[in-house]
Amino acid sequence: QVQLVESGGGLVEAGGSLRLSCAASGRTFSSYAMGWFRQAPGKERELVAAISGSGSTTYYADSVKGRFTISRHNAKTTVYLQMNSLRPDDTAVYYCAASYLSGRYYSTARANYDYWGQGTQVTVSS
Repeated sequence: QVQLVESGGGLVEAGGSLRLSCAASGRTFSSYAMGWFRQAPGKERELVAAISGSGSTTYYADSVKGRFTISRHNAKTTVYLQMNSLRPDDTAVYYCAASYLSGRYYSTARANYDYWGQGTQVTVSS
C-alpha cells in the first residue's frame, strides 16, 4: 500500500511558477514510476508528466514541454513538479499517482496507476 499526499498548489498569475510536491509512504518508493495528472472542470483527467522509478527517464505532455519539470528524490520518497511560465489553461486539480514499475520504465496509461493522492488545486489567473 502506498499513500500519496500532494502539496504546493495555489493561486498564481500567468507567467508565474509553482512547485508541487508529492510525499509517498512506504519503503519501496523506487519500485514505482510516478506520474502527475491534472483535471480541469468538465474535462478528462490527463497525464502531464511521468518519471521512472530510477528517475532516469521522463515523459511530458506536449502542452507542458519546456515549461514543467518532473523530478524525484527516492531517499525522501518525494516526487516534484516544477511548473514555470504558467498559463490560465494550466488551471486544474493536480494529482500524483504511483505505478508499480521499477527501473527505467514509466506508464502513460491512467489505468496503470495503482495509487492516487487527494489532489491539489492550481489556479492561474490572467
